[in-house]
Amino acid sequence: MHYYIGIDGGGTKTHLVCLDEKKNNLGESFGGNSNFLLNGLDTVTETLFNLINNFISSKNLNYADLSAVVLGTTGAGRVADAQRLEKSVLQKFSENNIQLPRFTVVSDARIALETAFPGVSGAIMIAGTGSIMFGKNDSGEIFRVGGFGRFLGDEGSGYKLGQRGLTAVARAMDGRGDSTILKDIISQKFGFNEPNDMISAVYSNGFDIASVAPFVIEAAEKEDVIAVKILDEESDGLIDHIKAMKSKFGNEILKVSFVGSVLTKENIFSQLFKKKLAEQHPDVIIQQTLEPPVMGAVYLGMEVNN
Repeated sequence: MHYYIGIDGGGTKTHLVCLDEKKNNLGESFGGNSNFLLNGLDTVTETLFNLINNFISSKNLNYADLSAVVLGTTGAGRVADAQRLEKSVLQKFSENNIQLPRFTVVSDARIALETAFPGVSGAIMIAGTGSIMFGKNDSGEIFRVGGFGRFLGDEGSGYKLGQRGLTAVARAMDGRGDSTILKDIISQKFGFNEPNDMISAVYSNGFDIASVAPFVIEAAEKEDVIAVKILDEESDGLIDHIKAMKSKFGNEILKVSFVGSVLTKENIFSQLFKKKLAEQHPDVIIQQTLEPPVMGAVYLGMEVNN
């Protein structure tokens, strides 16, 4: 019997799932976070080694029967970074006299794409803290749109909604901008009663800017003009992602699956985006998946091995 291990590495936890060659589920396990850009290679390598080795030992599986291990994790979007983690993990296993076959590190977006469209064409739009699109066509070519981060992109993301909401509050505090109920909502939720409160929180205390996004949506639902404008413009940014991805797919029909709470939760922003999508790109097919992202890592391992 051959088996495959897929791992979804997140900022809070790491999820492992194991399937055999007939896709029978052999079990799952969880470990600590595996964001190696934040926590360092050594810490994450130790986490992954313990997670994989403890699982295999607990299930009485043999390393000789392990066909592939694929890890999809935050921070692995750049090839050089992914390869650094691959090398570190393989070295850790080698130091313990274990040969780990076909250990591959890819981005969390890549496994989310494979979860939604295993072995077939399609694209995912991720709109959570940041925003990005990944797609693959019938020929297996991988395309990327967006993903330039908070300074250069992330249109329609939780971060961008929160950032623009806080900017509107700052302008309202000074009298440089129009009045907005966001000022009262943010003051009540976060205690930003004067400019210095907000400045200190954002620049000195590691304030989570994306955490403001739900309150921008709340203000828009209450018909606040400033909040409504933010949602309208940021949803246009996501539509631009769709337009660019369609051009990369050429004559193929684009199927899209949404990932991330900004779009998967039913709210005025997700409704506005979907309405624009239906009106401007009626040929795009929305297709959702109920499987967790970790399954995409397993499927990718099976695909690569075959």
